Amino acid sequence: MSHTAEVRAPGVRQAQKQRTRRALLDAALELLAEQSLGSLGLREVTRAAGVAPAAFYRHFRDIPDLGVALVDEALGSLHGTIRTALAATLPTAGRAAGPRGGGDRRIDAASDERIEAAVELIATLVREYPAHVRFIAREQHGGVAAVRAAITGQLALFAAEVADALAAAPESAGWRRADLLMLAGLYVDHMVMTASALLAAGPEEAGRVQVVRVARQRMRLISLGRRHWLD
Repeated sequence: MSHTAEVRAPGVRQAQKQRTRRALLDAALELLAEQSLGSLGLREVTRAAGVAPAAFYRHFRDIPDLGVALVDEALGSLHGTIRTALAATLPTAGRAAGPRGGGDRRIDAASDERIEAAVELIATLVREYPAHVRFIAREQHGGVAAVRAAITGQLALFAAEVADALAAAPESAGWRRADLLMLAGLYVDHMVMTASALLAAGPEEAGRVQVVRVARQRMRLISLGRRHWLD
């Protein structure tokens, strides 16, 4: 083997390894469109990926391990999008000054704009990553404990990040950390629920309109509750 070939070989092998891993993950996601992870077979995945069963064990210990990798990929790759969607619902300033009632009206208008932006971002997430959303929605309460725990851990991380953002807002003066985490959890749960509902609604416009309407109402309710929590 020439010196050039010796240098390139590790890179070629690594690229092939990454392609095989990608093929396994993609095959699993496609198969999981019609079934749960608990019913998924190793040979079923490798056959769909076009690789030998032995190749599976070079990347994953078992099917639950593959499921955890899908969680990391799904929520990890969507982390920025989800954080943006959640941040869009958070007030960035205190109550506006002005005549009695005028500040509240300005806040309500700004809140409606944030709600519209957040719902649209969630809808975009569902359009662009339907397989990932479907997987998370199905396995969040599924039968594979390791995958449930991985999803719970990722969502808890999102909630902690949102709580940090909430803590920096003027409206959060006097709030306890536990209350901020509770509110952050409401935002996260609502995001997941809305994404799942949009996915279930399918392409039917009427169904999606109804999901969006309910999502807006629930976000307004959360926003109203936050504003008066310490009253």
